[in-house]
Amino acid sequence: MHESGEDYLETIYILRKRNGSVRSVDVANELNFSRPSVSRAVGILKEDGYITVEEDGELVLTKLGLEKAKSVYDRHTNLTKFLMLTAGVDEQTAETDACRIEHIISASTFAGIKKYLKENSK
Repeated sequence: MHESGEDYLETIYILRKRNGSVRSVDVANELNFSRPSVSRAVGILKEDGYITVEEDGELVLTKLGLEKAKSVYDRHTNLTKFLMLTAGVDEQTAETDACRIEHIISASTFAGIKKYLKENSK
Protein backbone atom coordinates (compact mmCIF):
# COMPACT_ATOMS: atom_id res chain seq x y z
CA MET A 1 0.00 0.00 0.00
CA HIS A 2 1.18 3.49 -0.82
CA GLU A 3 1.74 6.21 1.75
CA SER A 4 -1.38 8.10 0.65
CA GLY A 5 -3.57 5.02 1.17
CA GLU A 6 -2.21 4.61 4.68
CA ASP A 7 -2.93 8.29 5.37
CA TYR A 8 -6.54 7.89 4.22
CA LEU A 9 -7.09 4.80 6.37
CA GLU A 10 -5.55 6.50 9.39
CA THR A 11 -7.74 9.55 8.85
CA ILE A 12 -10.89 7.45 8.54
CA TYR A 13 -9.92 5.64 11.75
CA ILE A 14 -9.27 8.89 13.65
CA LEU A 15 -12.46 10.56 12.40
CA ARG A 16 -14.56 7.52 13.34
CA LYS A 17 -13.07 7.60 16.85
CA ARG A 18 -13.72 11.33 17.10
CA ASN A 19 -17.13 11.61 15.43
CA GLY A 20 -18.64 8.12 15.38
CA SER A 21 -19.12 8.11 11.61
CA VAL A 22 -17.16 9.24 8.56
CA ARG A 23 -18.08 10.36 5.06
CA SER A 24 -15.85 11.35 2.15
CA VAL A 25 -16.52 15.04 2.80
CA ASP A 26 -15.19 14.63 6.36
CA VAL A 27 -11.97 13.11 5.03
CA ALA A 28 -11.65 15.89 2.44
CA ASN A 29 -12.09 18.55 5.12
CA GLU A 30 -9.67 16.88 7.55
CA LEU A 31 -6.91 16.44 4.98
CA ASN A 32 -7.70 19.65 3.09
CA PHE A 33 -8.01 17.66 -0.14
CA SER A 34 -10.52 18.14 -2.94
CA ARG A 35 -13.64 15.97 -2.93
CA PRO A 36 -12.75 14.42 -6.31
CA SER A 37 -9.32 13.37 -4.96
CA VAL A 38 -10.92 11.77 -1.93
CA SER A 39 -13.56 10.10 -4.09
CA ARG A 40 -10.86 8.54 -6.25
CA ALA A 41 -8.94 7.30 -3.18
CA VAL A 42 -12.13 5.92 -1.61
CA GLY A 43 -12.78 3.97 -4.80
CA ILE A 44 -9.30 2.45 -4.70
CA LEU A 45 -9.56 1.59 -0.99
CA LYS A 46 -12.96 0.00 -1.60
CA GLU A 47 -11.65 -1.96 -4.58
CA ASP A 48 -8.70 -3.21 -2.53
CA GLY A 49 -10.96 -4.37 0.31
CA TYR A 50 -9.97 -1.83 2.97
CA ILE A 51 -13.31 -0.04 3.26
CA THR A 52 -16.95 -0.34 2.36
CA VAL A 53 -19.26 2.55 1.51
CA GLU A 54 -22.73 2.34 3.00
CA GLU A 55 -25.84 3.52 1.13
CA ASP A 56 -25.82 6.77 3.10
CA GLY A 57 -22.19 7.42 2.12
CA GLU A 58 -20.67 6.39 5.43
CA LEU A 59 -17.14 4.98 5.10
CA VAL A 60 -16.59 1.81 7.11
CA LEU A 61 -13.23 0.12 7.59
CA THR A 62 -13.23 -3.61 6.85
CA LYS A 63 -11.33 -5.97 9.14
CA LEU A 64 -8.31 -5.61 6.84
CA GLY A 65 -8.71 -1.82 6.75
CA LEU A 66 -9.08 -1.55 10.52
CA GLU A 67 -5.94 -3.61 11.11
CA LYS A 68 -3.95 -1.44 8.69
CA ALA A 69 -5.37 1.81 10.11
CA LYS A 70 -4.58 0.78 13.70
CA SER A 71 -1.05 -0.17 12.67
CA VAL A 72 -0.43 3.21 11.01
CA TYR A 73 -2.00 5.07 13.95
CA ASP A 74 0.15 3.10 16.41
CA ARG A 75 3.31 3.98 14.49
CA HIS A 76 2.25 7.63 14.27
CA THR A 77 1.47 8.08 17.95
CA ASN A 78 4.53 6.23 19.19
CA LEU A 79 6.88 7.99 16.78
CA THR A 80 5.45 11.35 17.86
CA LYS A 81 6.11 10.52 21.51
CA PHE A 82 9.58 9.22 20.69
CA LEU A 83 10.58 12.35 18.78
CA MET A 84 9.31 14.65 21.51
CA LEU A 85 11.14 12.65 24.17
CA THR A 86 14.46 12.08 22.42
CA ALA A 87 14.80 15.04 20.07
CA GLY A 88 13.11 17.57 22.33
CA VAL A 89 10.98 18.94 19.49
CA ASP A 90 7.54 20.45 19.94
CA GLU A 91 4.43 18.35 19.33
CA GLN A 92 3.62 19.88 15.93
CA THR A 93 7.13 19.18 14.59
CA ALA A 94 7.06 15.66 16.03
CA GLU A 95 3.61 15.03 14.44
CA THR A 96 4.77 16.25 11.04
CA ASP A 97 7.94 14.18 11.11
CA ALA A 98 6.18 11.11 12.49
CA CYS A 99 3.71 11.29 9.60
CA ARG A 100 6.60 10.93 7.17
CA ILE A 101 8.58 8.32 9.10
CA GLU A 102 5.58 6.06 9.85
CA HIS A 103 5.43 4.91 6.23
CA ILE A 104 9.05 3.84 5.82
CA ILE A 105 10.21 2.62 9.22
CA SER A 106 11.14 -1.05 9.46
CA ALA A 107 9.29 -3.35 11.84
CA SER A 108 12.46 -4.05 13.82
CA THR A 109 13.31 -0.36 14.29
CA PHE A 110 9.74 0.41 15.32
CA ALA A 111 9.79 -2.47 17.81
CA GLY A 112 12.97 -0.99 19.30
CA ILE A 113 11.33 2.42 19.61
CA LYS A 114 8.29 0.93 21.34
CA LYS A 115 10.59 -0.95 23.73
CA TYR A 116 12.51 2.27 24.43
CA LEU A 117 9.30 4.18 25.13
CA LYS A 118 8.02 1.46 27.44
CA GLU A 119 11.27 1.52 29.42
CA ASN A 120 11.68 5.32 29.49
CA SER A 121 8.18 6.77 29.70
CA LYS A 122 7.06 8.23 32.96
